[in-house]
Amino acid sequence: MKDKPVKDIQIKKGMNSDQLIHELKKSGGFTAKKLAIGVDIVEKMIKEKNCVKFLSFPACIISTGTRGVIKELLKRKIFDVVITTCGTLDHDLARVWENYYHGSFMVDDEELHKKGINRLGNIFIPNECYGKILEDKMQPILSKIYKSKNKWSTKELIWEFGKHLDNEKNKEESIIYWAWKNKIPIYVPGITDGAFGSQVWMFYQEHRDFTFDLLKDEQELSDLVFDAKKSGALIIGGGISKHHTIWWMQYKGGLDYAVYLTTAVEYDGSLSGARTREAISWGKIKEKADYVTIDGDATVFLPLIVSSLLERL
Repeated sequence: MKDKPVKDIQIKKGMNSDQLIHELKKSGGFTAKKLAIGVDIVEKMIKEKNCVKFLSFPACIISTGTRGVIKELLKRKIFDVVITTCGTLDHDLARVWENYYHGSFMVDDEELHKKGINRLGNIFIPNECYGKILEDKMQPILSKIYKSKNKWSTKELIWEFGKHLDNEKNKEESIIYWAWKNKIPIYVPGITDGAFGSQVWMFYQEHRDFTFDLLKDEQELSDLVFDAKKSGALIIGGGISKHHTIWWMQYKGGLDYAVYLTTAVEYDGSLSGARTREAISWGKIKEKADYVTIDGDATVFLPLIVSSLLERL
């Protein structure tokens, strides 16, 4: 009970992000300590041989500059598998071709609607930078893809779009591009819940044999989980991407490493707010796993975590 005294954080000129994380760990205080423990767990997971490393996140952060942090993780091949939502594809592709803009939470949303501007938190997304550009760009690509085959898993279709970005000026900013380039599977279980899925549906109106093979994704996920000697996950946010990641783990005894990063509360019983300890009751995380739940905004904490990790790796 008395073996670890609280230490004051020492801020020094020129210190790097990892040095700051170590100071937070010594401070003993609230979320700061959990953030530092989370970095330690992710580092251990990444360095563990024969550990399949999952990265899970929702779409909202891809509308922000945090997209660049996710992109860097895939570019450096730090994670083996991505599970995310359809909106990730929307925002990643749209931002290859158009800009999103700084906005405000406190704004007249009726006025924005009249101007054809969509608000995602404090990000402004004009119609021409989202739905219109995706339709203009995706439909020709789908027509080309259709000539090769008509039944696609989400991983296959995402990689195919990544390949089609190869001649784009901004390709190296894209998550999808690096997933294809480095052959990192991206699985999207809710593939129709966004503009990407809607564009595929629109293409389907004239090509009724063009379909998704979602069960092929599930078979691949099953094989990945059951073939893994150990497994770990960095899970950002909640929803279907979080649930799909931990759902598969219960069939193999649970994750060996788990770091949750969330702003959701647990008292409403939601999966998004559920802590790591709840997942233990389901067998989705092992009883003796290394795990922590970090309460905080991923647009702040994820860059700190990854910056610290890159110093260590």
